[in-house]
Amino acid sequence: MKQLIATASLFAALSAGVVVFNVRQSAEAGGGKGPMIVHNVYFSLKDNSAAAKEKLVAACKKHLTKHAGEVFFAAGTLAADLDRPVNDRDFDVALHIVFQDRKAHDQYQDAPRHQQFIDENKDNWKKVRVFDSLAQQ
Repeated sequence: MKQLIATASLFAALSAGVVVFNVRQSAEAGGGKGPMIVHNVYFSLKDNSAAAKEKLVAACKKHLTKHAGEVFFAAGTLAADLDRPVNDRDFDVALHIVFQDRKAHDQYQDAPRHQQFIDENKDNWKKVRVFDSLAQQ
């Protein structure tokens, strides 16, 4: 069992390293037009059943991936077992996108696929919180 845990921990560490490397490599390929923009969105749902959460994650994958200047994309549900006093647990689904620069972020905001995502999903949103930040290496 200890060997399995050690192997899983090593795999997790290596996976995190690959993500960081790929984000850095993609950002550098963007030409260094300024700091990257990290766009984190946290959705609280009216219907927060497992099916509704998975439907929103699927919609994120369908409409919000592969936009010009997108360096990293991930979407998923609240990690229910991570319940420390510092954890903000007031959401059901989280979206994380890193853009190579401000221009890519701004184009994404006006993109038809982004607008379609909003139109198709907003009726089930109880609360949406957006956290945009600059990311420098």
